[in-house]
Amino acid sequence: MDEKMNYYPISREEWQGFYRNGTPPLTGEELESIKSFNDRISMQDVQDIYVPLTHLIHIYMKEFESLILSKGLFLHKYVPLPPFIIGISGSVAVGKSTTARLLQKILSRTFKRRNVQLITTDGFLYPNKVLKERGIMDRKGFPESYDMEKLINFLNEVKSGKDDIQAPLYSHDSYDIVEGEFLTLHQPDILIVEGINVFQLPANQQIYVSDFFDFSLFVDADPALIEKWYLERFGMLLDTSFKEPGNYYYDLATGDRERAFHFARDVWQNVNLRNLTDYILPTRNRADVILHKTENHIIDKIYLRKY
Repeated sequence: MDEKMNYYPISREEWQGFYRNGTPPLTGEELESIKSFNDRISMQDVQDIYVPLTHLIHIYMKEFESLILSKGLFLHKYVPLPPFIIGISGSVAVGKSTTARLLQKILSRTFKRRNVQLITTDGFLYPNKVLKERGIMDRKGFPESYDMEKLINFLNEVKSGKDDIQAPLYSHDSYDIVEGEFLTLHQPDILIVEGINVFQLPANQQIYVSDFFDFSLFVDADPALIEKWYLERFGMLLDTSFKEPGNYYYDLATGDRERAFHFARDVWQNVNLRNLTDYILPTRNRADVILHKTENHIIDKIYLRKY
C-alpha cells in the first residue's frame, strides 16, 4: 500500500505558484542566524516554500478559530481560544530545527499580534543519570528515553491556557538535561513543538502527543542523504563547539579525527538510522504536510494531506 496515498504530491514549481502575494518577512542576515550549521536554506527557499506554507497555516488557523467559536455556540458558553500548536518532526540532521526557527520568525512577523513561541522535545528526555540507571544510555533518542507523560501533561497545560508553564531545558554541550533551569512559556497564541518523537505513541497507548497539534510538518529526505548531512555537521561541530572545554564531545574533538568519525558513523548506524527506520519514519503519514528534501537541503516536493 502506498503510504502517501492520502497526500497530494506537489512539485516545488507548482507549490510556489499557489501564493505569490507574500514577501519574506526577514532579511538574509536574519536567515543566516536561524539556520543550522550545514543547512543551505536560501531566501529563494523562503519565498518559494515558506511564504506559501505560512499562508496554508493561516488557513488552518482560521478553521481552528471557527471551530472553537462553533463549540462555544453549541455549549451556550464562552470558550476561550486555546493556543494553536504546530508539531514538526523528522530525523536527526534533516533540518527540522531550522524549519522550526524559521517558522517562528515568519509567523511572528506575519501575525504581529500573536505571541509565537518554540520548544524542542529534547528537554523531555530523561536525564543521563536515569538513562544509565535503566541501562538505555545507548538508546538515547529512542521512544523509551523520553518522559512522554511529562510532555503530554505539559501540552495539556498549554492547551488549557495556563500561564508561566515551565519546560525543562536540554544542553547540547553537556548532552544532558540542565538541572534546575527551565524555559517558561507566557500564554503563547502559537506554539511550535519540534522533535523526533512528536508523532509517536506513548507507552500508555492512549494519547498521542500529536493529538494536541492543530497543524503538523514532517521534514523528509532519503536516509543516505541524511547520513551525509549528519557527518558533515559532525565535522563542523568538531572544529567549533565540540572544542569548548566541558563539551560532551571535547575528547573526540581534540583527539584523532579518524577515530572521531568512526564514532560518528557508528552512532548513525546503530542509533540514529535504527531510530529513523523503526520509530520516526513510520509516523510520517501523521503529518499534515511533508517537506521532502534532496541534495543540498533543497525542498523539491511537498505532500499535502488530503483528508
